[in-house]
Formats: sequence, structure tokens, C-alpha cells
Amino acid sequence: MRALIQRSGNGKVVVDDEVTGEISSGLVVLLGIGRDDTDEDLDWIVRKTVNMRLFEGSDQKEVSVLDTEGEVLLVSQFTLHASTKKGNRPSYINAAKPDVAEPMYEKAIRKFEESGVSVRTGKFGAHMEVSFTNDGPVTIWLDSKNKE
Repeated sequence: MRALIQRSGNGKVVVDDEVTGEISSGLVVLLGIGRDDTDEDLDWIVRKTVNMRLFEGSDQKEVSVLDTEGEVLLVSQFTLHASTKKGNRPSYINAAKPDVAEPMYEKAIRKFEESGVSVRTGKFGAHMEVSFTNDGPVTIWLDSKNKE
């Protein structure tokens, strides 16, 4: 499982001219679900994301999105599993098929909520317009199969 996490001052997802999710402050999380991902991968991604100290707190000590009572804008993005090794057309063979990815995405929403953050979302499988302000900029790449 892969997640691209960006600290954001605001974020919004629009589908068919309708806002499906919007946050004022927190993290925009683009989530790519791989074909071999398990609940263990999901638990690791959620735990790392909500506890990562990316926000300035008091006494110049960094704090997490949980500490700031920030929000998460969670957007499913299979293209995070693109392979560009061969040719000029990305291959998505490592991305989970929709019948596997959608239930895992729904589970991700629940896991983030259970962790204590407010979650807003895009719409799985839809063409989405995602806009946000990257605050910092702060962008963190997580890969549950390559935990660096």
C-alpha cells in the first residue's frame, strides 16, 4: 500500500461539479492500494499517517494531525502503483482491481475514523478534481512494502 501524504491548509474533492469532501486544515492523503495489500499494510499506513509529527506545536515541538485535531482528506489513487520501467505508457498491473481495492478503501476510511481523525473523501473510481494548498511544502511518501 502506498500513501502520498501532504500537509495542507485546505483541500477539496469535486466529482461531477459536486464537492464530495473538503477540509480546512490537516492532511491530504492519496492512497494507492496494491494487489497484494493486506489489513496489516492498511494498519501500518493509518498508524504512521495519524501519528507522524508534521505540524508545529507549542515550544517548537512537532505534533501529529491527531494532536492538532486536524482532518484527513482521503483520496483513492491507483496510479500510485504505476510502473514506468518499460516504455512510455505506465502499467498498473500492481494496483489492486476495483473489486478488491474498493472494500479496502472503505476499510481505510473506517480505520482513519477509528484512530480519532475526522475524514473526508473523494469518490472511489470516479474522475475527481482534487485541489489543496500544500503547507510547507510538506510531502511524505509511505510504502508499506518498503518501510524506510
